Amino acid sequence: MPRPFTLFTGQWADLPLEEVCSYARDFGYDGLELACWGDHFEVDKALTDPTYLDSRHTLLAKYGLKCWAISNHLVGQAVCDAIIDERHQAILPPRIWGDGEPEGVRRRAAQEMADTARAAAAFGVRTVIGFTGSAIWHLVAMFPPVPETMIERGYTDFADRWNPILDVFDAEGVRFAHEVHPGEIAYDYWSTRRTLEAIGHRPAFGLNFDPSHFVWQDLDPVGFLLDFRDRIYHVDCKEARTRFDGRNGRLGSHLPWGDPRRGWDFVSAGHGNVPWEDIFRTLRALSYDGPISVEWEDAGMDRLAGAPEALTHLKRFDFPPPAASFDAAFGTGPA
Repeated sequence: MPRPFTLFTGQWADLPLEEVCSYARDFGYDGLELACWGDHFEVDKALTDPTYLDSRHTLLAKYGLKCWAISNHLVGQAVCDAIIDERHQAILPPRIWGDGEPEGVRRRAAQEMADTARAAAAFGVRTVIGFTGSAIWHLVAMFPPVPETMIERGYTDFADRWNPILDVFDAEGVRFAHEVHPGEIAYDYWSTRRTLEAIGHRPAFGLNFDPSHFVWQDLDPVGFLLDFRDRIYHVDCKEARTRFDGRNGRLGSHLPWGDPRRGWDFVSAGHGNVPWEDIFRTLRALSYDGPISVEWEDAGMDRLAGAPEALTHLKRFDFPPPAASFDAAFGTGPA
């Protein structure tokens, strides 16, 4: 059976959800990965307005779409971040930002992530995707010299803040799929291992696999899939394109997206360096049968062109498996 293909609505949240539904249907998507910003999926309304969730289901059904996951990256970011500032104010709902006092923001964000699990369960969705934030990301350059105790405290802080949230996920029968991403507590291979260790490998916490973040870090996305096979709870398809020419650096040089002096950029699927066929073959081998969600991010391509083109490109690799081993016929002849 082909996997369902969904469109992540995070980069479309400036549009009303109904307009995004219309586009997704016309592009050929099977459903949406609903972002918890804009008017796409509002956690507070899901828990307080008795008509809200039915209205979301009705709207999706009107366009022949389904939802297998919701995403609350923006609020999740504020749970653990050491530095809370105007960047967070720009992405958080006013009721989460409040007066901007950092610890108050973190606590309200944590409560909202717990409520996201409750809202997802009430909606009939069993996977929530998001970020965690990090108390130690700002230490990544390791200078001034960083004692190991500071790093240990960062992972302890993550566990202390997220375990109570994950208790709610467990109670609601919902899983959290963390997107391994720079700026988070788990941003590459070894930090992912350490993150899972910090929470005792509890099943409520898994991974949203997005290979775009591996490409520019020189990590092997297929090896990551194989080693974390039991934690792949969701797949987002975004791509990165590298331009390391001796001047363009891996860290981006504080240059905006799309600037040709950057060493890499996010691009629409099919225009970068992600080995999609190897990834799809590996997902098949691992029996991943969840949705494939297209996340459009490309500073050089309009989303109305990128979203349908990415879907067409990725579906090329979702070919059906053979009904029998290709060499089975070799043993069927006369003895």
